[in-house]
Amino acid sequence: MRFGVGWDAPERRGGISSGVSIAVARRDRLPVRHSAGREIIVTNAQTPVGSEAAELLDRFFESGRAFLGVDTPLLCGAMTWVSDPKLVAAVCNAGAFASLAAGNAPPEIIEQQVEETRRLTDRPFALNLITIAPAFRSQLDLLPRLRLPFVVFAGGFPKEPEIRFAKETGARVLCFASTKSIADRMLRYGADAIILEGMEAGGHVGHVSLTVLLQQVLFEVDERVPVFVAGGVATGRMCAHLFLMGAAGVQMGTVFAVSEESCAHDAFKMKFVRANARDAVSTPQFDSRLPVVAVRALRNAGLEDFGRLQLDLIRRLDAGEIHRAAAQAKVEEYWMGALRRAVVDGDVAQGSLMAGQSVGLVNRIRPVREIVGTFVREMGRELTRLSRRLRPPAR
Repeated sequence: MRFGVGWDAPERRGGISSGVSIAVARRDRLPVRHSAGREIIVTNAQTPVGSEAAELLDRFFESGRAFLGVDTPLLCGAMTWVSDPKLVAAVCNAGAFASLAAGNAPPEIIEQQVEETRRLTDRPFALNLITIAPAFRSQLDLLPRLRLPFVVFAGGFPKEPEIRFAKETGARVLCFASTKSIADRMLRYGADAIILEGMEAGGHVGHVSLTVLLQQVLFEVDERVPVFVAGGVATGRMCAHLFLMGAAGVQMGTVFAVSEESCAHDAFKMKFVRANARDAVSTPQFDSRLPVVAVRALRNAGLEDFGRLQLDLIRRLDAGEIHRAAAQAKVEEYWMGALRRAVVDGDVAQGSLMAGQSVGLVNRIRPVREIVGTFVREMGRELTRLSRRLRPPAR
């Protein structure tokens, strides 16, 4: 799972932001209380953060904040049928970052959604384009009119002219990378940042774990461009370690899919809440003539139907009844329809329940602001704990 006039990132400095969970405003505007002799800084969103934690968060958030123009460089990954204006605005208004999911929507719908999002938030957001969607070309042609601050290419891998075209509209471009070679190619094509996504993620995914990608890509390029990481993350404590490794930010989808502001059907959300990590499985490819971008989703009858669809399309390819391009289009049409059935209609048996393995860590439905605030507190506690462990012992 992976839409104003142009927006210029405001300059943000200092420690904690008022009105959001944590971030970047002057400390002299914020209430301070003391507990057991320890200074506590409290944001207007009632997220207590110690001064030591605030300083550490400022340090490790610096790169992501500068690039995205947000308070907290946590990203809500774009999810077709889920990432609508209400969810995107809620995430952005909580101080984080989100992308509208274009899916296979016609340009006029995307334009309406962009305008609605701009009415709901004055914060920066992105439009996520799936390069293998049938409507991709018409969506791409819409960019000069939209004048968005960010464009994310997902699902497949954009061509160099497509990245250049998006950048010429004034947007910063983020591209997904599921291998080192793809990351290198996207940077060569001119991507402004990389979203390094491990196979643990939900929706369209690659075949390499985030743990390996961190070593292959993040450790090699984090000094050159911002690298945002994704796949299997659902706790602030884990996010803290990813920031320590050099990530500019962390993207999550599954945790926001079950938020109160998510438009997903209640049955869809409850299926996530009750699922285990092992329930989120990746689809196989049966034949090289029918390249299939792997999709991670909760196992159900709909996932088995997809396997049967592949076998039927391979049979038709063998018989000369269908061309390869048409067969691939059938695959994407299946996912678009199956995902809608699950998210919108609540058909959790036959619909597609795209979810990352982090679904095993998601156990309740919460407001977006609470989710972001909890992550910030957990990150602050973990960074403080590690900082104290690394100090020389007192003599």
